[in-house]
Amino acid sequence: MTILPLHNLKSYPPEQTVTNDLHHLSPRNQLKNFAMDILKRSSKTWVSEVLGNLDTMWDTIESNISKSGSASYIVPLQKFIFKFLTKSLVGADPSSSPDIAESGYIMLDRWLALQLLPTVKIGILQPLEEIFLHSWAYPFLLVSGDYRKLYEFVRKEGKEVLRRGETEFGLSSEETIHNLLFVLGFNAFGGFSVFLPSLVSTIASDTTGLQEKIRQEVREKGGSTLNFDSVKEMELVLSVVYEVLRLNPPVPLQYARARKDFQLRSHDSVYDIKKGELLCGYQTLVMRDPKVFEEPESFRPDRFMNSNGSELLSYLYWSNGPQTGSPSVSNKQCAAKDYVVLTAAMFIAYAFRRYDSITGDSSSITAVEKAN
Repeated sequence: MTILPLHNLKSYPPEQTVTNDLHHLSPRNQLKNFAMDILKRSSKTWVSEVLGNLDTMWDTIESNISKSGSASYIVPLQKFIFKFLTKSLVGADPSSSPDIAESGYIMLDRWLALQLLPTVKIGILQPLEEIFLHSWAYPFLLVSGDYRKLYEFVRKEGKEVLRRGETEFGLSSEETIHNLLFVLGFNAFGGFSVFLPSLVSTIASDTTGLQEKIRQEVREKGGSTLNFDSVKEMELVLSVVYEVLRLNPPVPLQYARARKDFQLRSHDSVYDIKKGELLCGYQTLVMRDPKVFEEPESFRPDRFMNSNGSELLSYLYWSNGPQTGSPSVSNKQCAAKDYVVLTAAMFIAYAFRRYDSITGDSSSITAVEKAN
């Protein structure tokens, strides 16, 4: 949920995380097993938490529009993501701690920024960017206060998940908390915080009549209650989600070292790869291959519909593996791949059960028309 997303739980070795200044994460397979167990158990509350917190998010946006004529959706969206994920994955309600309820998402933003800054393009004059931003890891001390507050919150409020980590996976209490914060903060919150704004911006700024088609499908196929099963029937909604993931993968870069000698093949070339060589996959380029995707630079909301579209899912690699693949402890695919897609589809379906239209851009909603 690449996942960054929600991105892959094995893509970032422990030594690349700032939390490693305090501890050593558990072995990677153990971590992914723990993460997959968390996801499995969270399914009991995931849908209800998504829908309940979407109510709050859109109420806030509506209120801000009525006051100012437009509303930035970034903060309400991040609060929504933080609260539903914390309740689903940790089993803890942020409202039990006023500090976490008010600023928990900001604490995660700062923690993520410190880790990602050495790897992202800022756009300042080169070589200054490389010299001053990309040449070293930033000290954990800069966010240690935030991290400690989140740590203590999980320790006090996430007792059931911590018990499972200790009794079912052989982790210490400290290891369980650190790994849980990594899943919550880096994988889940970080991935959704990148992906969902792209989804909102794409739909809210569309002028081609897409919203009308989405609205019709959502209201015809949504049933009396939204859930994962009902959104699986929404072919256009799912195609829109896939297309946004294709054009704007939450985690554009993945790295790995070759475990053995092998040949890497493209459409027209073969490359000899030696054991131990470092490989980098650039998802944004992979999923704009003109030999696979017609008009690869264009947003085509129906691209993944019908039988031809279903075949293209084998080339949709946003989750560090094909959309037709399945995450396991033996591969590097995002553990929450399916949760990401279905949650995003539910996000769209909820919006178009509540509204006839949504108008906005990359950061703001300027108007909403309530459903009749």
